[in-house]
Amino acid sequence: MSCFETLDVYEDVTPRSAVMNMAVDEALLESARVPLLRLYRWDHPALSFGYFGRYADVLSYEPKRDLVRRWTGGGIVLHGADLTYSLIIPKRDPLFGSSVSIYEKVHEAVRDALAATGAGAQIAAVAALYERRNHIDSAVVDRRYNPNACFTNPVRSDVMVNGKKVAGAAQRRSRLGLLQQGSIQNIDLAPDFSGQFAAHLSANCRYQRLDEPLLRRAADIAEEKYATPAWLRRR
Repeated sequence: MSCFETLDVYEDVTPRSAVMNMAVDEALLESARVPLLRLYRWDHPALSFGYFGRYADVLSYEPKRDLVRRWTGGGIVLHGADLTYSLIIPKRDPLFGSSVSIYEKVHEAVRDALAATGAGAQIAAVAALYERRNHIDSAVVDRRYNPNACFTNPVRSDVMVNGKKVAGAAQRRSRLGLLQQGSIQNIDLAPDFSGQFAAHLSANCRYQRLDEPLLRRAADIAEEKYATPAWLRRR
């Protein structure tokens, strides 16, 4: 069953900088009138870390990767070869209040889209995670020594293939709506994966393009927020 009656889909084929990718997501959150999905790539190897993360934990990667602090929570994620997406649900949408349910439903759509590749993807359950963590020293990963901590420390409803996490996400709720930012990596994707993913979220996908006014707004947000040392080093 589809999650959304209607879904605007933005296949952003232009790879963008780390700060611009974050700013485009925020600009879309400001203007969204219906649920929307943006799928995007990065123009340089990058590292994003959650709003509550510590800059000191990622500082050593600054010479090698573009660093950006996300507005959403979560841990440290390496970007470059991954497919990243943002899902935005406006506050007035009936699904706005179901953040845990949305996380699981979106990852079910990822799992089902991966079925086209023959991958036996599964949704991580609490019991499976407990069993997995019995085989490591600690369930808490030290992110200073494990820069891709989000993808070595799965949580409930992440997407797993052969015991390895391939999709995870982080959320943030505001007076405008719900933003979920996710990454799919460590797996080969079919050429039509993006379309399959969107189709599993809604039977009525309306494909859109990022227009110039929105990109100008995103550039302003990038300059005023994500590109500033005050934002990057706030914690």
